[in-house]
Amino acid sequence: MLEDVARGDRAAFERLYEVVAPRVFGLVLRVLRDRAQSEEVAQEVLVEVWRNAARFQSGRGSGMAWVLTIAHRRAIDRVRSAQASMDREERAARMDVHRPFDEVAESVEGRLERERLRRCLQGLTALQRESVTIAYYGGYSYREVAELVKVPLATVKTRMRDGLIRLRDCLGVER
Repeated sequence: MLEDVARGDRAAFERLYEVVAPRVFGLVLRVLRDRAQSEEVAQEVLVEVWRNAARFQSGRGSGMAWVLTIAHRRAIDRVRSAQASMDREERAARMDVHRPFDEVAESVEGRLERERLRRCLQGLTALQRESVTIAYYGGYSYREVAELVKVPLATVKTRMRDGLIRLRDCLGVER
C-alpha cells in the first residue's frame, strides 16, 4: 500500500489510513497522555506518511514498523518540546528576582502609615503638633516657624525636639 501511496494513489492512502490510524493514535496517546495533543500528532504523522511514502524502503522493515517509528519519534519530539518550554519558563522565572510592583499593597501600606502618623500626632500637645506640622508639612525652618507662631526661636526648637521624640517613640523608630 505504501508504494501505491508513494505514487499519489488516494484510495491506497484511505485504506492505509484505516489500517494504521488506530495504532498510530494509540502509540502517540501512550507517549503523550493527552488526547488533544495525541490527535494532533497522529494527524501530523499521517500527513508525513502521505508526503514521504516514497522514502519507505521495504527491505529495511515492514510498512507498519516504518509508520509507527515516525509516530513514536513525533510523539517524543512533542514531549521534548513541551519539556524544553517548561524549562525555559522556569529559568526565566528564576531570573526574575524583581517582584512586580504591587500598587494595591503600596497604597494600603501608605494609607496605614499615614493613619499611624495621624494617631501619633494626636498624642502631641497642641503647641508641639502646631510647630511640627508647620515645619514638616509646610516646609518651614525653625526661624520661620518661630516668626509664624510669634514665639522665641528657642521655644520652637524645644517644642519640636520634644514633639519629635514623642513621635519617634510612638512610631517605634530605632535611634
